[in-house]
Amino acid sequence: MNSVTATAEISTLLDRYLIGLDEEKLDDAWARALFSDDARVEFPMARHEGVEGLADWHRQALDAFARTQHLNSPAVVDLSGDEQAVLRANLVSTHVHHPDTPGDPLFVSGTLVHGAARRTERGWRLTELSFRLVWATGTPPRPKGDR
Repeated sequence: MNSVTATAEISTLLDRYLIGLDEEKLDDAWARALFSDDARVEFPMARHEGVEGLADWHRQALDAFARTQHLNSPAVVDLSGDEQAVLRANLVSTHVHHPDTPGDPLFVSGTLVHGAARRTERGWRLTELSFRLVWATGTPPRPKGDR
């Protein structure tokens, strides 16, 4: 596999991940098509390890909002040989609160995305994604017990 093809496949994993969040088609097939079995996803306030339960974990987090839109820059992918890669991208996430939520109707954040990928028997899969908050505006989501 040449580096251009591998870079495109890895970058597309991040795109498909973010589009999946917005289209609300989060199931085990979605998670397995994107992530390795030992994947780790980390947000500023939460973390999940392993592909098992990953889709459900995302669905629960997104329940705080009526809808979302995630807009990312093209990913910068650096390959380490034929089997490993790291990626970076910028992301602006718009979260629309449910109509009965007090405060601003939107929570918008800018983050730096860092990730890693590994070529598996099923093709390239994300092994980790982490999101570092750079800025935010609006009303953040309330803790789950306060919703």
